[in-house]
Amino acid sequence: MNWILPAAVAGAVVVLGGVGAGWRAVRRPVRIDTPEEVAEAAEAALRGFAVSGAVVGADGQGALAMSGDGRVAAAKRLRRKLVVREVAWRDVRATAGGILVETGDRALGDVALAGIDVLDIRRLAP
Repeated sequence: MNWILPAAVAGAVVVLGGVGAGWRAVRRPVRIDTPEEVAEAAEAALRGFAVSGAVVGADGQGALAMSGDGRVAAAKRLRRKLVVREVAWRDVRATAGGILVETGDRALGDVALAGIDVLDIRRLAP
């Protein structure tokens, strides 16, 4: 009987700790912070990709990087990792909410750049 109470208290502490960790994850979405972060990730992930400009969506959930030779890469956070994929320009299109990149990559999915318009992309293109 004497061991039941300490075990219950320990179980409650573990449960509350897990809820607290889950709450922190829900409360703080993982964002892409800066265009420099995207540029660095694109140059590291894609061979010969020298970034000439990058843009991050207003919500920090998606980004694009352009190279000096006309290549384009989409970036998105998957968990804590910034994933970058090269895409064709035809996969980048304007929508009412911003730019949408249809990557065709099942793991990455579509990349949305909220609040970014065609003029923002044109300023970056070589």
